[in-house]
Amino acid sequence: MSTSVGLLGKKLGMQHLYDGEGNRIPVTVVEAGPCFVTQVKKAATDGYDAVQIGFDKVAEKSLNKPKRGHFAQAKVEPLRFLREYRVDAESVAAMKPGEQVGLDCFKTDDHVDVTGVSKGKGFAGVMKRHGFSGFPATHGTHEYFRHGGSIGCCFPEHTIKGKKMPGQMGNRRVTVQNLRVVSVKPEENLLYIQGALPGARGGYLVVQKAKKAS
Repeated sequence: MSTSVGLLGKKLGMQHLYDGEGNRIPVTVVEAGPCFVTQVKKAATDGYDAVQIGFDKVAEKSLNKPKRGHFAQAKVEPLRFLREYRVDAESVAAMKPGEQVGLDCFKTDDHVDVTGVSKGKGFAGVMKRHGFSGFPATHGTHEYFRHGGSIGCCFPEHTIKGKKMPGQMGNRRVTVQNLRVVSVKPEENLLYIQGALPGARGGYLVVQKAKKAS
């Protein structure tokens, strides 16, 4: 089955491939699928058209009763990672719960957008988190080398929303756009995508057709 909703996958790591001219291409290997349709929503019954797909089988004992019932109704094995996509009514009519979604929706030289959760780096200051330059390291500066400077002014008499300040770095939902698919191996459920992808090894990813493809 081919679908435009994309695929769910897992980051396996990075390596490199060579093209026909001998150029070295850094790629990230993604285990993309097999994914299964776990729910189909229709405007008549649910208020909108959507499809939910799942990835990565998990032991039934690891789930609570509502989730077990959800998968039993769809007649698929329990899955760990689920995502829902809005689609048109025509696409919904062509999908059925339990149907498998494979890699046939991608081919070599396609461009994709990949979404994942970036590596968490803990609490960080403004120099590491936002790239601030800091203060001059001279005799005139005392105990103020890595500070962020003023965080307000006389008007509007409070810290402006969105001010760049120290805080948690990483562990955020990140989307990298317009990455090229270097190779597809459907028999092994592997995608080779040029460049780096968010997250650590073993992290879950969402791979979709690029919305701003060049």
